[in-house]
Amino acid sequence: MENVVRTTTRKKTDIRKLVSMGMLAAISIVLVYAIRLPIIPIAPFLEYDPADIPILIGTFIYGPVAGLILTVIVSVIQGVTVSAGSNIIGIIMHIVATGSCVLIAGNIYRMHKTKKNAAIALLIGALVMTTAMVLMNLILTPIFLGQPLDAVISLLVPAVIPFNLIKAGLNCSITFVLYKSISHLCKGE
Repeated sequence: MENVVRTTTRKKTDIRKLVSMGMLAAISIVLVYAIRLPIIPIAPFLEYDPADIPILIGTFIYGPVAGLILTVIVSVIQGVTVSAGSNIIGIIMHIVATGSCVLIAGNIYRMHKTKKNAAIALLIGALVMTTAMVLMNLILTPIFLGQPLDAVISLLVPAVIPFNLIKAGLNCSITFVLYKSISHLCKGE
């Protein structure tokens, strides 16, 4: 009888996790559809969106692998709907940007689930995301924009780096503020 109860409880937990992750993915898509703001005038193609917030929350609740799964799902859906103009390059860029942040932040937070460690994890995740996007912009932006590498390099300091620091900083800060209250809803506590 004890095994039946344990199995039933585990199935309920798995279903709750799957439903919660689906809701977080849906919220992420709605956010990217509803809020997209160019914040660097010389590079209006770089738009802020808060889509990473639900993904980061899911990462803190369910771990870095779940965060990466959410990232891939959201990136593909976003890339074929809301951001279809950015094609496969946009999907790859989103997976690398958000994926690098969730893997780093999720693994750091998983070690010690404290408020201080969450802040450290999110800060390091934002910095890693910014670094990853510098590299990805050097590789993929010349292809996407049809511009020479020199043109992309000239945008790194005035546009790419500040944009990614602002985007990651805002999303990580909002995640830090919202995480605990939302985590209780997803866990059913």
